[in-house]
Amino acid sequence: MKLAAVDIGSNAIRFQVVSSIEEESVVSFKKLEYMRFPLRLGQDVFSKQEISIKTAKKFIDLMRAFKLLIDLYEVQDHIAVATSAMREAKNGPEIIQKVKEVAGLDIQIIDGTLEAEILSKAIIPVIGNGIFLHVDVGGGSTELNIYKDKIKLSSRSFNMGSVRKLTTEQRNEIFTMMKDWISETGLGDEKNIKTVGTGGNINKIYSLANVKGDYTISIYELEAIRAYISSYTLNQRIKILKMNPDRADVIMPASEIYLRAMKACGAKEMLVPGVGLKDGLIYNLYEKVIDTSLSQIKFLDQLYMEH
Repeated sequence: MKLAAVDIGSNAIRFQVVSSIEEESVVSFKKLEYMRFPLRLGQDVFSKQEISIKTAKKFIDLMRAFKLLIDLYEVQDHIAVATSAMREAKNGPEIIQKVKEVAGLDIQIIDGTLEAEILSKAIIPVIGNGIFLHVDVGGGSTELNIYKDKIKLSSRSFNMGSVRKLTTEQRNEIFTMMKDWISETGLGDEKNIKTVGTGGNINKIYSLANVKGDYTISIYELEAIRAYISSYTLNQRIKILKMNPDRADVIMPASEIYLRAMKACGAKEMLVPGVGLKDGLIYNLYEKVIDTSLSQIKFLDQLYMEH
């Protein structure tokens, strides 16, 4: 069975097609196609509250290309969702309607709660028992989710991301809100808390750290890599560290969010599994197509890594 997912974020848009493999009652997914296109919707929306005509045209063309690939792969089902930037854009619904008319692709604008719920479907298979704080940093928002023995206990979305421009005072206010929320949940009183980091920036940080082993990075390694990256200019990050331009200018504010979250809950390590919303969408689709709850399906421990 082939499935396709489109994740329309604030900093980039991700598209993937996978094939499900069922063997001896265990399910896994093989990636057939993956594309990350650096169309930064948040740059328009977070400053002007709408998507510009130029960006909208690129977006519509991109959706037409994705729909063509979906048809060519003859997928059984597909889903396309838009998050923070699109839901805040005044002309978001108009653009979504245009895509439906010219490309035949239905796009669902989802709120932070549903976004976290879908993302959970990709997180649960890669974590074990114990207490976990999941930190997902996007372009426009940061989602925090608390899990205990693979069951989500609490979650909250904060309007702070790698693309959204905030003053130092505004960022500090949100960091205080995050710390207070973590404290109120009682997470700070727990021992042996583990964190899970998702998002393109933590994947890149993990890759630069060149950590060997089990897809974890310590708080000390994270601090060291952050200092290492900050020693390079924006141009040098692109030319020497081989970062995409749309990664080079947001990796520092994003890394601060991961670091602050770890410190707020007292975690010493972060698991970086390389999965994201696009993978949660695939799990969600699979559950829908076979009409069976994910809790009754045995998956391989991990979908696949992007590192």
